[in-house]
Amino acid sequence: MRGLGVTCLDIFELQYNYILAIKTNIIKIGNSRGIRLPKVILQQIGINDEVDLEVDRDRIVLKPVRHRRSGWREAFRKMAAKSDDRLLDGEETIFQSSWDEDEWTWENE
Repeated sequence: MRGLGVTCLDIFELQYNYILAIKTNIIKIGNSRGIRLPKVILQQIGINDEVDLEVDRDRIVLKPVRHRRSGWREAFRKMAAKSDDRLLDGEETIFQSSWDEDEWTWENE
């Protein structure tokens, strides 16, 4: 990590990769403060330009932004291809009104 202004403290083995713990300085950015994050760390966890930031007790947690329902479209396509897209409750539990039968249409993609 030479030249990045950080020092490695420990490396721990994990299920997928490793945790790289580093020590870095807080820098002044206008009236705010910030830290520089090494590119390799950002790539490892899939962070680009936007993050979710949480405060968990005495820790600041940065996570890649995960858009709700991302991947659902592809998952449903795969389910349909396997004929695994039937309702779990069965067709008989669906209440349909005349609006459902006459007015509702699914948009084709």
